Amino acid sequence: VQLQASGGGLVQTGGSLRLSCAASGNFFEINTMGWYRQAPGKQRELVARIGNTGTTAYADSVKGRFTISRDNAKKTTHLQMISLKPEDTAVYYCNADLKLTRYTPNHDYWGQGTQVTVSS
Repeated sequence: VQLQASGGGLVQTGGSLRLSCAASGNFFEINTMGWYRQAPGKQRELVARIGNTGTTAYADSVKGRFTISRDNAKKTTHLQMISLKPEDTAVYYCNADLKLTRYTPNHDYWGQGTQVTVSS
């Protein structure tokens, strides 16, 4: 299983970015997909997640600015980020909670991370 994240970059305060993550490999189903971030010297934190029925959850710090979406057929998730702030600067990681087979428990998989830098 591989999660390929893309879309990070350098943007000015108030700017926008769109992150994408595609899952590939052999697995039975994906339950939740999400985005986490880790800033230097800080713990990794949840940014947003979306269930396989479209239920979403967001960190309070990004509510109203970030929108997570998902395409189950394409096994992708996207994070649209607007009104970016310097405190959004971090490495963003894609996450998928999935089953390899019908009979195995859910397991977390992680993408390689993509850097988002917001300049003031």
